[in-house]
Amino acid sequence: MMKKPTYFLISGLSLIFLLYSCGGANKTKQPELDTRTLEIINKGGLKFKDHNKNGKLDPYEDWRLTAEERAADLASMMTLEEKAGLMHISSERRLGRGGPFGNVGPEPAADATKIVPEDPFPASIDYVNNRHLHFLIIRDNIPASGLASRNNKYQELAEQTRLGIPIVFTSNPRNHAGNIEFGITEASGQFSLWPGTLGLAAADDSSMIRQFAEIARKEWRASGIRKIYGYQVDVATEPRWRRISGTFGESPDLSARYSYALVRGFQGKTINNESVVHTIKHFPGDGPVYLGLDPHFIEGQWAVYPTEGSLFKYHLPPFQAAFDAGVSSLMSYYNRPYNEMSVPQYKGTLFESVAGAYNKGIIGDLARELGFLGYVNTDSGILSNTAWGVADLSLEERYAKAVKAGSAIFSDYNDPTGLINAVNNGLLTEEELIPAVEALLKEIFALGLFENPYVDPEEAQRVARDPASQVLADEAHRKSVVLLRNSGILPLAENKKVYIEIFNGNRSEATTTAFRELVGKSVQVVDKPQEADAALIWVMPSAFQISAEKGMSISLNKDTGIDVAKIRSIESKVPTILIINLVNPWVINEIEPQASAVLATFGIKGEALLDVVYGRFNPVGKLPLTIPKDQEAVEKNASDVPGYAEDFDYAYTNADGNKYVFGFGINY
Repeated sequence: MMKKPTYFLISGLSLIFLLYSCGGANKTKQPELDTRTLEIINKGGLKFKDHNKNGKLDPYEDWRLTAEERAADLASMMTLEEKAGLMHISSERRLGRGGPFGNVGPEPAADATKIVPEDPFPASIDYVNNRHLHFLIIRDNIPASGLASRNNKYQELAEQTRLGIPIVFTSNPRNHAGNIEFGITEASGQFSLWPGTLGLAAADDSSMIRQFAEIARKEWRASGIRKIYGYQVDVATEPRWRRISGTFGESPDLSARYSYALVRGFQGKTINNESVVHTIKHFPGDGPVYLGLDPHFIEGQWAVYPTEGSLFKYHLPPFQAAFDAGVSSLMSYYNRPYNEMSVPQYKGTLFESVAGAYNKGIIGDLARELGFLGYVNTDSGILSNTAWGVADLSLEERYAKAVKAGSAIFSDYNDPTGLINAVNNGLLTEEELIPAVEALLKEIFALGLFENPYVDPEEAQRVARDPASQVLADEAHRKSVVLLRNSGILPLAENKKVYIEIFNGNRSEATTTAFRELVGKSVQVVDKPQEADAALIWVMPSAFQISAEKGMSISLNKDTGIDVAKIRSIESKVPTILIINLVNPWVINEIEPQASAVLATFGIKGEALLDVVYGRFNPVGKLPLTIPKDQEAVEKNASDVPGYAEDFDYAYTNADGNKYVFGFGINY
């Protein structure tokens, strides 16, 4: 045995695990090891890390064994407190001891001015050292090199814990544009910047999605992020739902193709030391949310299924594709079935009216029947203020119901005391935690983190800013633009004087100024519509909640950030190119008819849009959503059915007689 504070064996070999670990790889080939504090055990000419510091090779430290064998051995060594801690994932917290509901408690001794973004945060150090958490969610957006450096320091802390279990760093997607971006954005932590997910759907290119996933995987892997809270493959059947922007639209088929490509692109055929594991969400689909209301709040807690067969026909195909691809985990959602407004969707019966994390019929029966082999990751905060359907249960009772239903890890809840108490008070047995604990450990072993959890900050930054990756991303931006109508004004000649205005609520002025500066680099931009040869009018609405009884509004008005009267006035003065940011399928019948051309975007770089407007790229995008013809159609829609499948005349029809239905788009 030899002591090495830092041990690095350069072998160029990867330790490969086959779905979580069965067979295939030569288990006698030495994998690359790295440690900052542990001793190295030499045995039979091979090297192993002494994670529990006992001076001998334990089965869980033996990389020649399968992930299942190692997980079972490690689980048998863990205390109740360590098991409970493993079953929690929390956002990194900068200050405070951490509150029981994932909030930050007061910590008078902490000084916010001394927090260094590249160092582990005080509250999160407590989670690792004292609460036994080994899954952390990254919420900030520092450069890739800073992420890598900080993640390494956390891993050094983790290997000094009793059993030396590494940390799995998690994040929501970080590679996508907001409404509009200019040049290189810092918002993604300097990773390659791609269109919003609806924009990727508009491109309708499964090979491009696979390419994107493999590029993003390399960027995340290089920074030490090994798990993604995504992708959101909910089928967008309710047009008023605020979270449509994170989906791939209303087509079950397209979403299923993308789901499979994303899982395989991020994870690979089997989970291994190059994988970024997927937590596909939100099973069984949050598209049919009542009136489009947000399930984070009590008025939005309901999912409605009024249409016979809609769950299996429209909502489950993307999840089935993810399961077929070998997805590592799924995320349940907040909402619960509204049985009074639903028809039976599964085996002729209604589901229990409780949220997904507590719903055995959904996460314990339905998911497994579809072939899901991974673990269930709850959505954030389901134990506290979004415990829909179980509000009358105590915290310990909620834990017990969720575990018995099939939940394995509780998101954004940093205090495992309630789970420990549930066992100590007889609501659960410690044995009932074992399946969840072993499933989580198998993932960590399969990712190769026990052998080498460390990354190179310089390499992380190089990979994140690889120009070749952004070239491919920029092409995706251009392919995401949908041309809906053109009276001959497009492509626009560069000698035309243009008036520019963006309608984006309280950000309208700032966004307009930035876009004018971008356009003004190559063409003449004027200050008044009447001075222009053409106007570029870009509308970026935001859904607005009317009330709990009336739900969300997707009409264009002051509430959604759009001055309809001003847009119509501009259209009356100058030929207008109307650009609509379709993060929801807005009701556009008041501004669309007067425009000379209509384009749709879905979160894009401004430069890519201009390439389409000025004819440097011939548009190829297709609508990922059906646009309703009016507010009456919105209110009449079946929340569990895509717009293209509604049983009445739902879609908007333009002056050329074309319906703005899923899959529509023209070119020059």
